[in-house]
Amino acid sequence: MIMKLVLLWVLGLWSVSGIGLSRSESFLSYLDEEVTVSPGSTTTLIVPLTLIQGAASKGAVCLDGTLPGYHLHRGFGSGANSWVIHLEGGGWCNTIRSCVFRKTTRRGSSKFMEKSINFTGILSNKAEENPDFYNWNRVRVRYCDGASFAGEGQNEANKLYFRGQRIWLAAMEELMAKGMQNANQALLSGCSAGGLASILHCDEFKNLFPETTKVKCLSDAGLFLDATNVAGGHTLRDMYEGVVTLQCFFPQNLVSNVKTPMFLLNAAYDAWQVDQSLIPSLADPHGLWRACKTDRSHCNSSQIQFFQDFRNQMLDAVKIFSESNQNGLFINSCFAHCQSERKDTWYENDSPRIGNKGIAVSVGDWFFDRTAVKAIDCPYSCDKTCHDVILK
Repeated sequence: MIMKLVLLWVLGLWSVSGIGLSRSESFLSYLDEEVTVSPGSTTTLIVPLTLIQGAASKGAVCLDGTLPGYHLHRGFGSGANSWVIHLEGGGWCNTIRSCVFRKTTRRGSSKFMEKSINFTGILSNKAEENPDFYNWNRVRVRYCDGASFAGEGQNEANKLYFRGQRIWLAAMEELMAKGMQNANQALLSGCSAGGLASILHCDEFKNLFPETTKVKCLSDAGLFLDATNVAGGHTLRDMYEGVVTLQCFFPQNLVSNVKTPMFLLNAAYDAWQVDQSLIPSLADPHGLWRACKTDRSHCNSSQIQFFQDFRNQMLDAVKIFSESNQNGLFINSCFAHCQSERKDTWYENDSPRIGNKGIAVSVGDWFFDRTAVKAIDCPYSCDKTCHDVILK
């Protein structure tokens, strides 16, 4: 039976989608540098992989049929009954070919997942790196279904299993049994395709707990706009259609139905979207944008305006969302992606800021209701605190 799932967040004239092809693997690998274990590392917390042993009997398997997994580091002290669940990102696959390729990587098979990973950023266990969540139970759920933990179906001919929804349910069931059912506060977060997943599953997550539990959601780099690329096409829209056809999703308006408090953390000039959606190589066959794409100082005035128009679309997209008192917002004018996972962007002396407040403090202020956070940066290039991703 095909499960009716939400995969499109439409707000006004914009939509989110989190689609990646195999050609984006190198870009995503760059973003993973803070996550994978560094040889000789002695200062970063290293957490082993746990496979969900009972998942196969529920059909909750990766693209290649292997068991899904997660990394858990237990909380302590005042955070012993608090939980951060972080959903891993890493694009999507939207064709049989790209999904077949994907199952030969850690994004489609637990056979290729790192046996241990570094916990940094919002998953760090150090108060000086992660002041509000360092002693919580912190979990990174690995992403191996290719569709933001939201698919249901399979392709027999190519032995592909689209079981993201079942993986989500199996992971939550196991974590609840490991103590999350006793949580007094919980935060569901995610980056990129995981940021979209945190939106899709936000209310489901809230419903796992009694009303007395404080539950909120954080979407990092999950705002994928249906924007026009430099050739006048719609790269994300075209890729999204493939995902819908392949994995049997039924898009519908979502944002007005998300009742759980949510925080949107996003770069106004999201590096993944610039590289894969706005200026993909196919849309720039003559390389007219190559110099600008890799170094903004080489952009002419019309190219800079193209980026500013994209930023304006994002700001228009979040107007209604930001009107809710329960929601939070941090949109900085950087060419970045996934800023909650990295030590250098989450909470360092030189981390990105809007005004005088960084990302970790902003998220903490919002979660604990210390103050409202509706932070929107000035346009490029006024922000000198950015840690921009250098595109190739």
